[in-house]
Amino acid sequence: MLDKPDDAFIENRTFDELTIGESASSSHLVTQRDIDLFSTVTGDVNPAHVDPAYAETDMFHHIIIQGMWGAGLISAVLGTKLPGPGTIYLGQDLHFRRPVSIGDTITATLKVKEKKPEKGDVILDCLCANQNGEAVITGTAYTRAPRGKVRRLRVTLPRVEVDRHDAMLAILASAAGGVPVPTAVVNPVDTASLLAALDAAKAGLIAPVLIGPAVRIAEAAKAAGADISALRLIDVPDGRAAAAQAVVLARAGEVGLLMKGDLHTDEMMHPVIASETGLRMARQISHVYLMDVPDYPRPLLLTDAAINIRPTLAEKVGIAQNAIDLAHVIGIAQPRVAILAAVEMVSERMPSTIDAAALCKMAERGQITGGVLDGPLAFDNAINEAAASEKHIISLVAGRADILVVPDLEAGNMLAKQLTFLSGAEAAGVVLGARVPIILTSRADSAPTRLASCALGALVARAAWAK
Repeated sequence: MLDKPDDAFIENRTFDELTIGESASSSHLVTQRDIDLFSTVTGDVNPAHVDPAYAETDMFHHIIIQGMWGAGLISAVLGTKLPGPGTIYLGQDLHFRRPVSIGDTITATLKVKEKKPEKGDVILDCLCANQNGEAVITGTAYTRAPRGKVRRLRVTLPRVEVDRHDAMLAILASAAGGVPVPTAVVNPVDTASLLAALDAAKAGLIAPVLIGPAVRIAEAAKAAGADISALRLIDVPDGRAAAAQAVVLARAGEVGLLMKGDLHTDEMMHPVIASETGLRMARQISHVYLMDVPDYPRPLLLTDAAINIRPTLAEKVGIAQNAIDLAHVIGIAQPRVAILAAVEMVSERMPSTIDAAALCKMAERGQITGGVLDGPLAFDNAINEAAASEKHIISLVAGRADILVVPDLEAGNMLAKQLTFLSGAEAAGVVLGARVPIILTSRADSAPTRLASCALGALVARAAWAK
């Protein structure tokens, strides 16, 4: 311990050591992470601090951090420097003079104002000032100073992850304010799927057409405390009939989006892929997840994890093209597409690596357009630049992928669930390649995930209208 530098320790000033006028300070640069952590710990979700759209209409016209965050800086100086460890915090008078914004550097300074020997009480003047020297908080702290000397190693704080999910917020913001897309909601006989449709309608994303057994839908609405009297409801006996009716509406142009309710995916998709009466077009039908993964610096599209079980090379062409087209819809002009395999070398013993190499060559020849492809790439090489560098992979895609094309459904499904349940990712999904986009929600999906999927589907439907 004696070999450690002084700044590795915290040491107090006892009551007897303190002198009138002595001071101590601590500075901190305010970041979005500070607001996220403070809001999470305290539950303070005042929109002035966490909702940029609302904050623009407020008196300061931008996000500001909570005032009591600055009081925390004062408390930190009291507890670690002046008087330091052993201090008892008795009271505080605070006056908030100016707002504090992201990018401000706030310095909290405490100065000893008065000592009271009877109980060892110490009164300190408090000032929090910004980088321009302007006071943002002034006040007085009332403490009881320690009598005994304390010198301790500074404790290393745990790493705290902040899951902001900015990609999902951006999708919702992009979809908000557009024309609601007429949407066939297939068999919404459970409260979760019915509320998901109603929430999307309230957000202005869709105009729901409820299809299914009318009695069961009414029961779900009653259980949810929801009023569906103003919505169009088509009474059919079961989920299979509901899916078939939804396809009829889509073929007639009455709806521009399909949304899965309480039925299996194969029941939902069976009438969609029917050769004569379905919604097939020349393009391969495939599913794309939009994954918002904490600590990954960009939205991540993952395909196909829901429709194509063991896709052929020709089918992978359509799968990749669908994902590229979706990337364009959400604002990625030239997406980087990683064709995944277990290894980054082409091997005749691993067909997925041969497919990956072929897809890249097809992209070079214009058979896949609108993105930059590379593969085969292992997952770590696709999303981590250091891993790619360690393998000496020179690539425009490696380490910075926007799109991951998996070799088969099993790999994609496992990867999507690992990212969701182990990495805290939020996922929105949509089926592409049919006449209209299709939202396949799962019973395990959260309400925000269902809403984000509706927003993604609405953006795709509106993009199709614009063509």
